[in-house]
Amino acid sequence: MTIDYSSIYRLSQIWPVVSQKFPDSVALHSPHSQPEVKLTYSQLWDNIRYFAAGLQVLGLEKEDKISIFADNSPRWLIVDQGSMAAGGVNVVRSAIADVQELLYILKDSDSVALIVEDLKTLNRLQLQDVSLRFIILLSDETAPLETNYKLLNYQQVLELGSTSTLIDYQGTSESLATLIYTSGTTGQPKGVMLSHKNLLHQVVNFKVILKPKPGDCLLSILPSWHSYERSCEYYFLSQGCSQVYTNIRYFKNDLNLYQPQIMVGVPRIWESLYEGIEKQFQQYPANKQKLIYTLLDLSERYILNQRIFNSLSLDNLYPSLFSRLVAGVKSLFLSPFHFLGDQLIYKTIRTSLGGHLTTLVSGGGALAKHLDTFYEIIGVPILVGYGLTETSPVTNVRTFERNLRGAAGQPLPHTEVRIINPETRQTLPAGSKGIVLVRGPQVMQGYYKKPEATAKVIDAEGWFDTGDIGWVSLENDLILTGRAKDTIVLSNGENIEPDPLENACLRSPYIQQIMIVGQDQKTLGALIVPNLEALKNWASQEGLSLEFPKKESDHSVRESDLYNKKVLEKLRQEMNREIKNRPGYRSDDQIKTFELILEPFSLENGLMTQTLKIKRPVVMERYHDIIVGMFDK
Repeated sequence: MTIDYSSIYRLSQIWPVVSQKFPDSVALHSPHSQPEVKLTYSQLWDNIRYFAAGLQVLGLEKEDKISIFADNSPRWLIVDQGSMAAGGVNVVRSAIADVQELLYILKDSDSVALIVEDLKTLNRLQLQDVSLRFIILLSDETAPLETNYKLLNYQQVLELGSTSTLIDYQGTSESLATLIYTSGTTGQPKGVMLSHKNLLHQVVNFKVILKPKPGDCLLSILPSWHSYERSCEYYFLSQGCSQVYTNIRYFKNDLNLYQPQIMVGVPRIWESLYEGIEKQFQQYPANKQKLIYTLLDLSERYILNQRIFNSLSLDNLYPSLFSRLVAGVKSLFLSPFHFLGDQLIYKTIRTSLGGHLTTLVSGGGALAKHLDTFYEIIGVPILVGYGLTETSPVTNVRTFERNLRGAAGQPLPHTEVRIINPETRQTLPAGSKGIVLVRGPQVMQGYYKKPEATAKVIDAEGWFDTGDIGWVSLENDLILTGRAKDTIVLSNGENIEPDPLENACLRSPYIQQIMIVGQDQKTLGALIVPNLEALKNWASQEGLSLEFPKKESDHSVRESDLYNKKVLEKLRQEMNREIKNRPGYRSDDQIKTFELILEPFSLENGLMTQTLKIKRPVVMERYHDIIVGMFDK
């Protein structure tokens, strides 16, 4: 039984309820912080209300904006919910974001106060010409003796609040709760205005996806300030789960140590786990590798036939009775092999992932087909969801009852999805591809101080234009095919969606990352970050003596063995095979030219967003000469 929050109207009202039900259960555990932190639900609520009261003592008033520039920790959730409980509106962003972006957000949001990760973050900002009532360090560092601002640390605010009474500002569900500035890939970020009603829609309705048990462990790795992770955290904590904070460095070890039941992540996380498993396979003797891949192949055939039998195959969504019967017979024949694979291999894989994972929740981008299939084979289901910051964020999600692989799921309760013709804006019937519009209680109030930008995406009837391209099935499953603004238009007028082609290419173990290009060109091209280790293993098996560069330089890639004819032909074969094997293949999908780069797209080099999506315009600019050169060959 899930705890029902349909009667509350502000997000901060969750915490007294859950603390009363599970006072001594561990709510938050941060094992890698110094010192290690564990907070029960009772302690969590105490900290939230003390911090809220402290903010009021410092002068935070109803609907005041307060910026929070910090990253994952128990204190982040406390200051997030403390600022809301105090009646304020928080404005959130990562502490490691670009300084100019942080300063823009601070000023554009009209924040009257600032909470920062630590003194290092504050010093980076070099605040000038910014009027603030006070600044709070999330750390326990002592404030400098000379400062232009009233500066306190986290503990000092708690002490202020512990001797004060929290004033309950009687807001409504329509009251603004937070501003989340879209990181985007171009232009200035826009402040997405999310109300308590927007966020509570997620908390109240996520039960159609999952009904976690109190005490279930949730391993948290995504940025807490991001709308996807944030709404999921609110929901799981509202149900009495225990959240353990991890990071890229400790992630795989923490899976084994804390044995979570639930994980929320983006496709790159599931891909990294898959790559680790593949790497382990490659260390086995040749005969064992052959057995593993034979069983995986038989299991995949079993899974694909099971999907057709259950009318859950996107490649054959409405199978005839005969097709279903044939698929049922085939899956029955293949089931012993799948069972054998489970006993010999898949059970061991599940154990290596902690042994207790019941659900992976994936969002923030398209999940590659081979990953969807692999996790289904090993018995760890992935529930894929869809949404944007502007929709709080979830609008659609797959469920256990209808886990249509390749789809983004059915709408959450009280949510409508509509597909329109991009030219005429007329509604299209089921099965027709067009622009995806959504309407529901989770749709934002608008962009802060940007009525014109708001009017461009939300019409008079409340329909939000997602900018995504897709179609809906007769059962109202949403299937996404690309981004309207990412569409590549070739010189022959053909429109190409790069996402599906990139996801197909990523099935190859020799391709670590890929970005397809070709706007206004005759054919498609690609920037490829190759998997050097996989290529070395292949070269060794082929009897080739190759040396690959360890890092990128002006000349190292071009003059390296990466440009050996056999290596290039291998990569070309891999791409062609995977693209031709995808449904709906057409001749324009072929990648005719490509270039290799060694530096992976990442957060650190500014080529990916916080949810690990490639910033296409930024990559295009950085590798402009290489991209132009590949089409001049």
